[in-house]
Amino acid sequence: MAYKHFEFIEKHAWSLGIATAIMVSLGGLAEITPLFIEANKLQPTADMKPYDPLRLAGRDVYVREGCYLCHTQMVRTLRFETQRYGAYSTASESAYDRPHQWGSKRTGPDLARVGGKYSDDWQRVHLLDPREVVPESNMPAYRWLALSLVDGQDLQARMRVLRTLGDPYTDEDIRNAPKAVAGRTELDALVAYLQGLGVDNVPKPAAAASAASSAGGKS
Repeated sequence: MAYKHFEFIEKHAWSLGIATAIMVSLGGLAEITPLFIEANKLQPTADMKPYDPLRLAGRDVYVREGCYLCHTQMVRTLRFETQRYGAYSTASESAYDRPHQWGSKRTGPDLARVGGKYSDDWQRVHLLDPREVVPESNMPAYRWLALSLVDGQDLQARMRVLRTLGDPYTDEDIRNAPKAVAGRTELDALVAYLQGLGVDNVPKPAAAASAASSAGGKS
């Protein structure tokens, strides 16, 4: 009986295609489903807060301008990485990032811990004319950011959407967003975003140590 089934499949290519598609789908679900479940379990630590309006606007500029194509925000758990960039990245740091800015390609340096490494003025000059501060840089200039104001109404809409996705923005946060970014340029916003990386989005040492200890106990 089993032989007849195999014979049918061998003689009918369409049945082989359907059977192959079913098996590949089942295998794919077995691989992907656990990843989605784990991703949905990810929660920020109690001391972490969502991006304030100016930094949220800066993050949108960062994504829009494709900065992630050359810069990662993922310090790996390798000694030469942590020696250069600082503490390795944890998933909880990206709890409020949609999409997250991890990755593998680095044309430029990793930015996960860049916050506070340079002054605001340095960041501004670097964005407006990279070779003014880094002569060998191949990064393009983003001069138009100094001429574009942040749209407070658009920012409010973004915050409402993020709240539906789980970011704990209050009605007051959303209502005050236009005032918080009034008169600020996209350059101001991008600098604010960069200066918070590795500072505002990283769990406090005690919380990070506790998370690491829990992860170690499960392995």
